[in-house]
Amino acid sequence: MDIVLSAHGGGGKLTEELIRQVFLNKFDEDALNEMEDCAILDIDLKKIAFTTDSYTVKPLFFPGGDIGRLAVSGTVNDLLMRGAKPLFLSASFIIEEGFRIDDLLKIAGSMANACREAGVKIVTGDTKVVARGEVDGLFINTSGVGMVPSGVDISIKNAEPGDKIIISGTIGDHGMAILSSRNGFTFDPPVESDCAPLVEIAKTLFKFKDKVKVMRDPTRGGVAEVLYNISESSGVGIEIYEEKLPVKPQVVSACNMLGLDFLQLANEGKLIAVVKNSAADEILEAVKNTKNGQNAAIIGTVNDTGQVTVKTLLGTSRILSRPIGELIPRIC
Repeated sequence: MDIVLSAHGGGGKLTEELIRQVFLNKFDEDALNEMEDCAILDIDLKKIAFTTDSYTVKPLFFPGGDIGRLAVSGTVNDLLMRGAKPLFLSASFIIEEGFRIDDLLKIAGSMANACREAGVKIVTGDTKVVARGEVDGLFINTSGVGMVPSGVDISIKNAEPGDKIIISGTIGDHGMAILSSRNGFTFDPPVESDCAPLVEIAKTLFKFKDKVKVMRDPTRGGVAEVLYNISESSGVGIEIYEEKLPVKPQVVSACNMLGLDFLQLANEGKLIAVVKNSAADEILEAVKNTKNGQNAAIIGTVNDTGQVTVKTLLGTSRILSRPIGELIPRIC
């Protein structure tokens, strides 16, 4: 690999290859080598969760959200996926000269509202303005810090054969909302981004303590990439059931028309949890009783095959396609 391609930013296999070839090669740190959504750091006998992310979504305003809500939600959710209580965020802005102040106010207001939802505060940041054409409107970077309670160990390394896989709601809403907004597609009913902090659902899962073993939000690369991440990190296989997948009919129809796989579409307000089989039904019911969890479902089982497969509606089994490059550019 001699140059960086757009596909290296898609969140799939090529992204992982770039990270391993360049960054893990040069930044040899245990916390990075774990390839988790956020690092857990031991400081004075306390566990601190720390994460960062950059947002370049296009368009900046889309059905169900905007780049500001996305930035706060994405960073908060990465902290939650390791069992942390999110506390503080930074927010840095790279703004193109000529960007409208009223749009910037809308985005900042959206960030403030998302912070209130999540119970976090933006406490530091940075602002840069560059010449026209040197950035596309606005890019945002957010970092987040949280505390991990004693005894909590939620990691993509923890899945074991027999565990069940839960998803907290419908699949592919954010990716399809961005695609439709960008290309002028309309749906009846409309498809809106699921962009939201997952605090309520995460707190519900935390009550089940060690019965919840893995949490991951399926953003770039979608559900498919997360399942492969879990399979590789835990050394297990996974089978999901096509008939159990919660997905809106209009998302399925659009994917069929465009030749896309909804399992590879980005989500920004959903999580995947791997839970103990004995508690799966109870956990599912608890998630379904939350505001954003009504469409939650048990979609699969962990096994020892080492493969990620789909049991189809016909009763046959196929290997789940893994995202390679960038299905939809600048999705987040």
